[in-house]
Amino acid sequence: MDKKKVEDLIRQLLIEIGEDPTREGLLMTPKRVADSYEFLSSGYRTDVNHLINNAKFGSQANNMIIVKDIEVYSLCEHHMLPFFGTCHIGYIARTQVLGVSKLARIVDAFARRLQIQERLTAQIAHAILSEIDAEGVGVVMNCKHLCMMMRGVEKQNSSMVTSSVLGSFHNDAPTRQEFLNLLDRK
Repeated sequence: MDKKKVEDLIRQLLIEIGEDPTREGLLMTPKRVADSYEFLSSGYRTDVNHLINNAKFGSQANNMIIVKDIEVYSLCEHHMLPFFGTCHIGYIARTQVLGVSKLARIVDAFARRLQIQERLTAQIAHAILSEIDAEGVGVVMNCKHLCMMMRGVEKQNSSMVTSSVLGSFHNDAPTRQEFLNLLDRK
């Protein structure tokens, strides 16, 4: 990302919306926004294989593994406004499990791009399935979208729930139901 170019674009945007980019409170805004977008779009420059960094461990267990309440922050690709919430991941391993922190890092790798929640949910599920050849994967996300809360229909209490179920989580109703039941437990 050419941060200088982004700074210039933000300076122009400030002018277009009726602001003075030379006033004291806005002098550093173009740089801050460029730095923010560099971070918020870092998923485009993240290689999931490199991110996992061999944190795959042999396991004979074929039980369900669940990590709940992973915070997620992303930008809506339609309005470039944030959406945020939680991501819950479950999978059944065949021969390998992932280091638990890698699941959160996979979420961040795909969330730090312009996104729609539906695609983000599916990308996380497919990445986990392919990385460890899991028997099945389930991902559920519950997010609030500022593009719906701050503008447009202005529905502040709305949230969106998406799920992606692959392998045995898709093909076997009892497995899928076990996953969903475990998500409801405190």
